[in-house]
Amino acid sequence: MKNILISSAGRRVVLVQIFQRTLGKLGLDAKVYASDMKPEMSPACHIVDKCFQVPPCSAENYIDKLLEICQEHQVGVIIPTIDTELEVLAANEKKFEDLGILIAEPDLEFIRICRDKRLTASFFPTIGIDAPKLLDKNHPVFPMFAKPYDGSLSVNTHVIMDQSGLTKRIMEDPKLIFMEYIDHAEYKEYTVDMYYGMDHKVKGIVPRERVSVCSGEISKGVARKNFIVDFLREKMHTIKGVRGCICIQLFYRESDHDIKGIEINPRFGGGFPLSFYAGANFAEYIIREYLLGEKIAYSETWLDNTKLLRYNEDIIIYNADI
Repeated sequence: MKNILISSAGRRVVLVQIFQRTLGKLGLDAKVYASDMKPEMSPACHIVDKCFQVPPCSAENYIDKLLEICQEHQVGVIIPTIDTELEVLAANEKKFEDLGILIAEPDLEFIRICRDKRLTASFFPTIGIDAPKLLDKNHPVFPMFAKPYDGSLSVNTHVIMDQSGLTKRIMEDPKLIFMEYIDHAEYKEYTVDMYYGMDHKVKGIVPRERVSVCSGEISKGVARKNFIVDFLREKMHTIKGVRGCICIQLFYRESDHDIKGIEINPRFGGGFPLSFYAGANFAEYIIREYLLGEKIAYSETWLDNTKLLRYNEDIIIYNADI
């Protein structure tokens, strides 16, 4: 039985536990490993079967080191968790496949669409989903919203209500893109976990209403089995090159079912545990497809109105050097 490697594991303790619990539930004798730049500082690395130190994903020897780890420890599938490693892994996918190692992520072309918010804004309309209009900062329409085209975790985002908000720093930031502002009084913010099989067809859709957010991740939320499920199943039933778990950010107006697509993260979202607790076990889908070679059918058996209230938990290491 081959093993699982969660790369750049960092703080993904619950994700690791989900894979561990799922392997136990299925009665499989496989291990969950992790890799990280600083394993000693990674909470997730302290609960896996074994953790490995790797260089930054931008380093020339990153792929060689990961290949070495996977071969030596019989890894069958890699689960990427951070944005910066996605393109690197996808660009080297064949090197892994040639050794029987699969990566649970979309192909390089789709990842590039997701990583560049300008391309994402253009992609949504091609599949029949509206997106906020991109605006020219030199001819502003207020209110408007600015964010980095390659950003994450809600870093360097700005709501600009009038001309005074267009500061010199914002105007001269080459990475910021500007778009129409979506009124949170009208629209609710959702992140939607979606799982795509190896046949590039969607197998699961779980909309998560973001009641409260901390550092770009959901801290309080509710899984809602609402209009969004059927809407996305129709619009995104099959997408070329998409495999594994993706997370879509959108705004939803309940009064007329208007939906505006914002972003796509081509990996497990930070709020995925809510989908898991609601009964949508995408970790099991990956194990069945990537390790057991099974086919996955579409399912909506998860529980509506499941609420997540997040809190911090400590990992204590005694006699630590740092």
